Amino acid sequence: MKIIIVGTAFPYRGGLATFNERLAHEYIHEGHDVEIVTFTLQYPAFLFPGKTQFSTEFAPQELKITRRINAINPLNWIKVGCEIKRKSPDLIVFCYWMAFMAPCYGTIARYARAPKTKLVGLIHNMIPHEPSLLDKLFPSYFVKSMDGFVAMAASVIVDINRFDKDNKPKALSPHPIYDHYGDKLNKKEAALKLGLHEQEHFILFFGFIRQYKGLDLLLEAFADKRLREFPVKLIVAGEFYENPAPYLQQIIRLGIDNYVELRTKFIPDSKVRYYFSVADLVAQPYRSATQSGVSQIAYHFENPMLVTNVGGLAEIVPNGKVGYVVNVDPKQIADALVDFFEHQRSDQFIKNIKTEKQKYEWSRMTAAINSLFN
Repeated sequence: MKIIIVGTAFPYRGGLATFNERLAHEYIHEGHDVEIVTFTLQYPAFLFPGKTQFSTEFAPQELKITRRINAINPLNWIKVGCEIKRKSPDLIVFCYWMAFMAPCYGTIARYARAPKTKLVGLIHNMIPHEPSLLDKLFPSYFVKSMDGFVAMAASVIVDINRFDKDNKPKALSPHPIYDHYGDKLNKKEAALKLGLHEQEHFILFFGFIRQYKGLDLLLEAFADKRLREFPVKLIVAGEFYENPAPYLQQIIRLGIDNYVELRTKFIPDSKVRYYFSVADLVAQPYRSATQSGVSQIAYHFENPMLVTNVGGLAEIVPNGKVGYVVNVDPKQIADALVDFFEHQRSDQFIKNIKTEKQKYEWSRMTAAINSLFN
């Protein structure tokens, strides 16, 4: 097939760009002709909470990435849609994650539509973790322009149905493993790269920091005095997307500043494996969620996980098998952390991860999308 993926990609950074590029690689591996059509302007600078939208890495190899979309220019949307239609693709995959993109995507889709072309919405979030008025006004416009949808969590299917009055086809396929970060290093080598002590244990909180990610809950749990019995530190690796002061004050107030490693800058792809190679356990104490790319990095590096029972997290982290599923409660988070180190659960969890991770191959995602096409 001739396939066009519409969404963020290099030179933009972050998990969504990574996802789209990896999806394109999988389709190329399967023998398809693939192009990613991405942005010339993704967000106005004042809407982006991080320091920069752009990657400092090298461009991905073997991918055709075309920068054409201006997310705030309606005339551009029409032009891009017409350009895509002239390419006569068999399949257009719109990688959707927020209502701000709904007018842009919905217009491109309407002008890109051709008799043989199928349009599939690959939905990361139909309604974001921090919703606004836009999430009531805009999504229907995008949803009406699609022929079908793929979601990565059952809760997202429910959200799509709120806007889909035509009962269009939908497929559920879990977030695949992020397997492009390289091989796992031994702990000594990874610790050396990060300037850490190899003999300590490490809990890793990874990814950008916003209130819904629950870092404050993890900090409160990590202050549990039982954890001082173990040589364990908490690594916070990711950029603040909100005011860091409350978190820094909380660390001081709890008296855990000697046990918390703050690496609060954006972590480029080339350094991701150092953090997951040194980690004994990856913690995701989220207040809300759909699916999580962090879990799929952890699967690749065979890290046991702790997640909260929100969104689709429990769907991919079987409790007591590859890690822990707990309520959004610092006491339960602390109890699980203590159990992990006290009873040395790591080897058993890793053994189970090696089996469980086979469910999350990228070929399953492309098969789900293709099932809608067919």
